[in-house]
Amino acid sequence: MSGDIAAAGDIITGALAGRAVEPYAGEAHGKGGGLCLNCGTRLIGAHCHACGQAGHIHRTVGAIGHEIAHGVFHFEGKIWRTLPMLAFRPGDLTRRYVLGERARFVSPLALFLFTVFLMFATISAFGGEMSDTIVGNEGGKARTNMVAQREKVRAVLAKEEAKRAALVKAGKPTANADNDIATLRATIAGLNAVTGSMPAESDEFTFTNVKTGWQRLDHGIAKANANPGLAIYKLQSSAYKYSWLLIPLSTPFVALLFLWRRRFGLYDHAIFVTYSLSFMMLLVIALIVTGALSVAEGWIVMASLLVPPVHMFAQLRGAYSLRKRSALWRTIALLVFAGLALTAFVVLLLLRGLTE
Repeated sequence: MSGDIAAAGDIITGALAGRAVEPYAGEAHGKGGGLCLNCGTRLIGAHCHACGQAGHIHRTVGAIGHEIAHGVFHFEGKIWRTLPMLAFRPGDLTRRYVLGERARFVSPLALFLFTVFLMFATISAFGGEMSDTIVGNEGGKARTNMVAQREKVRAVLAKEEAKRAALVKAGKPTANADNDIATLRATIAGLNAVTGSMPAESDEFTFTNVKTGWQRLDHGIAKANANPGLAIYKLQSSAYKYSWLLIPLSTPFVALLFLWRRRFGLYDHAIFVTYSLSFMMLLVIALIVTGALSVAEGWIVMASLLVPPVHMFAQLRGAYSLRKRSALWRTIALLVFAGLALTAFVVLLLLRGLTE
């Protein structure tokens, strides 16, 4: 009997020792105790005070959707507080975030990245009419896509031909390379036939005939004028990848408006710019969707002309605590600066995308 008791004692002692090495985690959740499933710290509330993980972990199918929403955009109420303020009280939103009220709102950069993705997704979904308007005919969009695909295939063909030349030089067999090259050439021939039967882009359309004197930029403009559809395709792709450049391009211009107000730093201006750009992209999305819903074009044009300056005025006045007259002249200057920043952005895209 005493031996059984001793054996039982050894088992209990071993279990306790094992628990000390690797403690149980998650036997209880919430405020009542238990250990964090992530780091093993004892819970004293609904969240772990060491790593921040929630004490109660969902293991349902519905939780997957919650995780996606939380991971992409930290929904949990933040977005429903942020968007109304961004639209109607942008100055308050900017000022409160700068002063440290961060947990209540979606961060400017997260909102910016999401709106960039959403805007280009919307353009892709409803972009047929936009692209057709630019190139001047209803068949322009499809033909532009075909031309872009043909250019990609030509690039692959050039690489394959270079590989074949290297194989010949090395005295190695080229049968596989020859087959690949023949396939690529047949693909190009097919694309040429298809694009030849489609409505051509307007020969009268040009981006600009301005000569800058900068050889590389002029070369890019000439390429864009020669093939507007492909130029639009490249510009759209580059704009998506390099949209973040709008923030560093715009921030110095806003700083110029407050050179003599030392209490505002570059960080404050960057937050202002990022929230402002996010709103402008949301406005573009709204205008594209309303256009797709056959809203009168006059209303869309009026909104595109009136909403941006009104929003800039409200954001400037609220974020920097300005009087009406002070906010008004800064709004006018900011509109000019915004045009300069956008022009610089387009020039960079031309240099990056059209001169390659």
